[in-house]
Amino acid sequence: MINRRFLRVKVLQAVYAYLGSGEEHVEEGVKHLLESIDKMKDLFSWQLSFLVETKRFAENRIEENKRKNFPTQEDLYPNMRYVNNRVLVALENNKDLRKEEERLKINWANHQDIVRNYYNMMRNTEEYQSYMSDDVDNFEHDKKFIVKMLTEYFSDLEVLQDFYEEKSIFFVDDYHLVTSMLIKFFSDMKASFNESSLLPTIYKTEKDPVNEDKEFVKKLFRDVLKHDDEYGKLVGANTSNWEKERVCVMDMIILKMALTEFCCFPYIPVKVTMNEYIEISKYFNTPKSKIFVNGILDRILKKLNEENAIVKKGIGLLDS
Repeated sequence: MINRRFLRVKVLQAVYAYLGSGEEHVEEGVKHLLESIDKMKDLFSWQLSFLVETKRFAENRIEENKRKNFPTQEDLYPNMRYVNNRVLVALENNKDLRKEEERLKINWANHQDIVRNYYNMMRNTEEYQSYMSDDVDNFEHDKKFIVKMLTEYFSDLEVLQDFYEEKSIFFVDDYHLVTSMLIKFFSDMKASFNESSLLPTIYKTEKDPVNEDKEFVKKLFRDVLKHDDEYGKLVGANTSNWEKERVCVMDMIILKMALTEFCCFPYIPVKVTMNEYIEISKYFNTPKSKIFVNGILDRILKKLNEENAIVKKGIGLLDS
């Protein structure tokens, strides 16, 4: 399943868009939110397919070089490290990814220029040169290389982002978020991942609706808007004039979402809520936002606890 932090980010984006649009029907906002989450998963599959395609591109280039009129020793005896990357091989054979490619009609045949652009860029990086020549040759080494490329270079792949912009406006908005999802997916991948392994689902589904992710995002979105004015005033009452000037729109929404989870989600531990929104604040704003958001939430949390305004169900859920 997709990590709940990414779902919280989608709610944050949806609240920001809703408040800025002038829309008056909350359920329209819910509909847009759920659609954007579906599209996030679609882009995730597109990006997995793209990485596999770079492996195929490398294989084709190797075969073409062997057929040269005057092939070099390197052409005849190429370094196969990348095309044999265990992570990419496992993905290429994965049945679940194949189903996703069929569902989304993913086909890179007419977009080889984009694949070539990335492949050539990758080959010129120090990370690639080191990976191809390293004595270490195992699954973890293969995985770390993919994670490194995603971390260091995917954010700047404008040609790929332009391509996705033509596919869906949602893809543009979620490109960097999905890159973070990919990094987590590969970082957590086990050597046992094979053709029968399942890709992450969008939502965790439980018989208990309290733990069902789809209900979680809908309730969070609705409750943040329901208590928008109330929690805005609460933040204002617990900040100095100097601090109020520092509260940007995204920080304010982050604070309101955290307060919503404190007061409206009895089964989510306070510590979880605090940690999640402090991390999210780093994603959207400056590193100092982490300190700022943490300080305000600590202050408000103390006051709410004194007023017994937070009711959590379960041992230890109220601990901060």
